[in-house]
Amino acid sequence: MKTRSMIFIFCLIASLGVAQKIDANKVPKAVTDTFAKAYPGVKGVKWDKEKELFEASFDNNKQDMSVLFDANGTVKEVETEIEQKDLPASVKNSLAKEYADYKVKEAAKISADGVTTYEAEVTQGKKSFDFIFDANGKLLKKVETTKEKKEGKEAND
Repeated sequence: MKTRSMIFIFCLIASLGVAQKIDANKVPKAVTDTFAKAYPGVKGVKWDKEKELFEASFDNNKQDMSVLFDANGTVKEVETEIEQKDLPASVKNSLAKEYADYKVKEAAKISADGVTTYEAEVTQGKKSFDFIFDANGKLLKKVETTKEKKEGKEAND
């Protein structure tokens, strides 16, 4: 089950490179109804279509968030921006020990299919990457977010 969940998370992350902005009136009613119920009163929602999923990006009580839904309104992933200091100690230790030459720009907590992972958006020189860690600080995925990501390529190291 955990392996299946991790594969699902990786697929969701991989799909981020193909997002297309869409008007709110093109989002299925089931999706907007679920969103409105979960986040009443939220304004300024930006919608994207990522393959078959719909992403709502918004500010919730001064916290950047995004939620992925399927067309039936089922929540597939919730990403919440967090302060770097709020990353788990295990993730901070991995970053300090294994990736000391990278600078963390942003951090997020990602919940999908009952599994929580952590994203660190980092830079190394002129290159940018998204690192995805499990709660124990193990690096699950490293994706270059510069030109290579736009072309759909993953970093090899």
